[in-house]
Amino acid sequence: MHLKTIALTLFTCLFISCTPEPIVEYQLIPAPQNVAYTNGVYSFDKETTIAFAPALESEAKLLSTYLTQLGCEVSLAPNAKKGDVVLREAADFKPERPNGYKLTTHADGVEIVSNSANGVFNGIQTLRQAIRSVENELQIQHAVVTDYPAFAWRSFMLDEGRHFKGMAVVKDLLDEMALLKMNVFQWHLTEDQGWRIEIKKYPKLTSVGSYRDSTEINHFHSKVFDGKPHSGFYTQEQIKEIVAYAAARHILVVPEIELPGHASAAIAAYPWLGVTGKQIKVPCYFGVQYDVFDVTKPEVLTFFNDVIDEVISLFPSPVIHIGGDEVRYNQWSASSKVKAYMKKNGLKSPAELQVFFTNNISNLLASKGKRMIGWNEITGDKINHFQSDEDTKLSQKLADGTIVQFWKGDPKLMVTTAEKGYDIVNSFHEYTYLDYSDESIPLSKAYAFSVIPEGLSKKHEAKILGLGCQMWGEFIPTTESMNLKVYPRIAAYAENGWTLPSLKNYDRFMQALPFFLNRWEAAGKKIGAIESPVKEEKK
Repeated sequence: MHLKTIALTLFTCLFISCTPEPIVEYQLIPAPQNVAYTNGVYSFDKETTIAFAPALESEAKLLSTYLTQLGCEVSLAPNAKKGDVVLREAADFKPERPNGYKLTTHADGVEIVSNSANGVFNGIQTLRQAIRSVENELQIQHAVVTDYPAFAWRSFMLDEGRHFKGMAVVKDLLDEMALLKMNVFQWHLTEDQGWRIEIKKYPKLTSVGSYRDSTEINHFHSKVFDGKPHSGFYTQEQIKEIVAYAAARHILVVPEIELPGHASAAIAAYPWLGVTGKQIKVPCYFGVQYDVFDVTKPEVLTFFNDVIDEVISLFPSPVIHIGGDEVRYNQWSASSKVKAYMKKNGLKSPAELQVFFTNNISNLLASKGKRMIGWNEITGDKINHFQSDEDTKLSQKLADGTIVQFWKGDPKLMVTTAEKGYDIVNSFHEYTYLDYSDESIPLSKAYAFSVIPEGLSKKHEAKILGLGCQMWGEFIPTTESMNLKVYPRIAAYAENGWTLPSLKNYDRFMQALPFFLNRWEAAGKKIGAIESPVKEEKK
C-alpha cells in the first residue's frame, strides 16, 4: 500500500477513535430543572445490580420491577456501596426544594441521591425515561440531573361518585401518576349519584346509596337515560390496599366527602339527613341537585363526626376534602327550622350558614389532627349562577388554615383569597377540567396553564401550593371513555406542576411525549387528540 494511503488510513482511524459519540439528550416529562451532559454512555449488563440502603428497600424493589420489564435480570444488594444503580439517602444533600434529587450517570453506573426516600423515588422516574434501547442494549447518556418540584401539590382527581371504576383502574392511574411525578390523588368518593365508600356505622350509605336505576347519557339535561342499573363501592379493606399502593409510590390519597351539598345519595339512604326528611331515590340525572344536608340537626352533625372518624381511620392524609361546592340554598331558605337556627346564630344569609357550618367541620377536623380543604364556594363568594346577591351576603370569615381549591369564578378571587392568607390549589376549570373536550382544552392549552395566577404579588406566591387536574365522571361510563380524556393531557398538567415556569417549552414537551404515547399504546389505552384548535370555552 502506498505510504500516503497508509498514513491517511491511520489518521482516519485515529480521528474516528478520538471523536466522541454524539450526545443524546434525555426526553423527559416533566422536564427537570437542570441537566448537564457529558460524553459517553453507560450500558447495562443483562444482569443488573441495584445497591441501596435498607430504608430504600421499597424504592429498590419498584425499580427492580421496572428494569425487569425492560429485560434485565436484577439482583438487589442492600447495604452495598457499588452497583449498576446506586440509591442513596444523604442527610447532607440539600435540594432547592423538598423531594428533589440528583441523578448522576458515569462510567461506573447510575447514582440517585436525595435527602428523602420520596426524592430518590422521583429520581427513579427520571431514570426510567432516560434509559433507551440501542441494538437490544439498554443505555443511558452520561449526565448529571439536578432536579426538584416547582410545586408541592400536583394532583389528579378522579370522580367515582358518578361512575364507579374499581381498583384495577385506580391502580393503573396511580402508576401513570408516579411516572409523571404527580403526588396527590384526590379521590371523589361521594356524590348525588352515588356513595362509594363503606362506612360501617351507616351500612345503607352503600347498600342504598351506591345504586341507581339508570344513568343520563349524551349531555347534561338531555333527559335521555341508558336504562342500565349502576352500582359499586369500595370496602374499607380495598381502600386500605389502594392507600398502601399509592403510598409505595409516594402519592398521597386525599379523600373527598361532599358536605353539605351533592348529598342526594346519602339522603336516599337516610332521609333524616335531609332538610325535608322525605324519602328520595338516588338521582339518575346529572347536574346540581336540590337536596342538601340539614346542618342544623344535632343528629346530622353526629353523623358527620362518625363518618369523618371512619374516613380518618382509612386515610393517613393530613388533609381531608369536604367538597363544599354548588350548594343550592332553596331547601334551607324554605325551612322555618333552618331560618330559626340562622337567626339564633346571627347568620343573615345561606352563604353565611355554609361558612358557619364549614368552620365547624374545620374545627372538628382540627381536633382530630387534620386540615380541611374545599372548593372555593367555601369562602362564601358568589360564583354560581343560581346564587343571588341576597343569598351571599357575608360577614362570616372562613376558618384560618383552610386550603381553598379554586375552580370557578373570576381568577381575581384567587388573588384576594391568597392575600387573605389562605393556601390555594389552582384548579381553574377553563384549563384543568379533563371532562371538557379536546376542542375546549386542547393539549397546547392544558400545557399553557399558569399555576401562579396573574396579578399575584411575589410575596404571596408561596400561598399557591400547586395545581389539580380533575376527571369528573358524568359522561365517562367506561375506562376507554375516561382514558380518551385523561391521555395525553395528564402529561401537560404533570409538567405544569413540576417544572419551573421559566423552563417550560411546548416544542420540547412534544418531542418527549412519544415515550408516553408508546407506553399508553402498548397498554391498550385509547388516547385523545394530540392537538386541536383552541375554541373559546362556553360559559
